Amino acid sequence: MPELTSLTEREGEVLVLVAAGLSNDAIAERLHVSPWTAKTHVNRIMAKLGARDRAQLVVIAYQTGFAQGRGPAL
Repeated sequence: MPELTSLTEREGEVLVLVAAGLSNDAIAERLHVSPWTAKTHVNRIMAKLGARDRAQLVVIAYQTGFAQGRGPAL
């Protein structure tokens, strides 16, 4: 199972939003950052968790309970 505790608090927020199906632009708007910053967060999360793509991030978030708020405290 991926090591979710390696994520920063902001990366955890972004992972939840990715799992909810939000685009980088929508994540940027929600978190009041640029789309480039949102994309950077997503890419860093993918690297930390060893995910190939956003779809795999969603699977990881749900398999670990992270998307439902049952994941590790960050």
